[in-house]
Amino acid sequence: MSLVYSTDFGRACPGCGQPVARCACKAKARPAGDGIVRVRRETAGRKGKGVTAVLGLPLDDASLTGLAKQLKALCGSGGTAKDGVIEIQGDHLEKVVAWLQARPECWIVKRAGG
Repeated sequence: MSLVYSTDFGRACPGCGQPVARCACKAKARPAGDGIVRVRRETAGRKGKGVTAVLGLPLDDASLTGLAKQLKALCGSGGTAKDGVIEIQGDHLEKVVAWLQARPECWIVKRAGG
C-alpha cells in the first residue's frame, strides 16, 4: 500500500511517494480501457444537476482537453476534462454520441446507463 496523503506535505504521488509538487515520475497513468467510448448521463454528487460524461477515450491529457473544448462548443455549455473523463454540463447525450460517431478516428461509441 502506498502513501496517498501526509500531514507534513499534503498529497503524495502514488508512483514515487514524493509530494505532488516535487514528483519525480509524473505518474499520470490511467487504466487501459477496452476500446469502447462510453457516453452516459450522471447526476450523482451534483445536487440533481446532470452532466454528460464521456469515458474511455484513448487520448492523452492535452488531446482530451482539446476534444472537451470542441464538445463544449458543440453543446453550447460548460464542462471540464479531468482524470480521463470529459464532463459536459447538461443532458447532451444524443448530440455527443452522434458527433463522436461521425469523427474520423472510428471509435466504438456506446450509450451507457439507463
